[in-house]
Amino acid sequence: MSRILALLGSINIGGNRVKMVALKEAFAEEGLDVIATVAASGNVILNDDRDPTFIETQLERILKDRFGFNSCVMVRTREQVQAAVDDNPFHGTGPQHGSDKMVHSIFLSQQPEQAHFDALLETHKSKGGERLALGERVLFLDYVYGVGVSDLSNKYLERHLKVKGTARNMNSLKNILAKMA
Repeated sequence: MSRILALLGSINIGGNRVKMVALKEAFAEEGLDVIATVAASGNVILNDDRDPTFIETQLERILKDRFGFNSCVMVRTREQVQAAVDDNPFHGTGPQHGSDKMVHSIFLSQQPEQAHFDALLETHKSKGGERLALGERVLFLDYVYGVGVSDLSNKYLERHLKVKGTARNMNSLKNILAKMA
C-alpha cells in the first residue's frame, strides 16, 4: 500500500469544526486505512493505492454526509509533498528565503493557466510584499509580513487562479513528512 496525504481544505476554520478523532473514525468506518492525522487542520495520512481523484471525491462526500460541510480535498504522495517543500523557492536559509511560518505551499486542484497566474501577479504587484511562484499543481507563496495582513486569502487566490487550493506552511509540511516516513 502506498502512503498518501489527504489535505482537507477549510477544516477547523469558520464553521467547519471537526475533531480529528471523529474524522479518523468516520474515514475508518468508510473502509479507509487511516495512519494518522497531523495537527487539527485536516492533514490525514492514509494507506491507499486507488486513483487519487477517486479518493478525493470519496473524502469530500464523507465530509459532506457526516459533518455537513463542503471541503476540497487534495491527495498527494509523499514525493509530491516533499517536492512542495524542496521546490519552494522561498524556503531555505539565507537572506532571500522567508521563515518557515510565513512560507507556504498551496496545493491546487489542477494546474492553473499561466495567463491566470500572470494576471494575479500583475494585479497584486503594487498591493503587498508577498512573493509568489507557480509549480506543478502548487502555488509557492511567501507571506513575508504574515497571513493575517495579506490580501492574498484563499478565496482571492482561487478567484484569480480559477482553481481550488489549500495551504500549508513549511513547519506543517515538515511535520507531516516526518509522520509519513
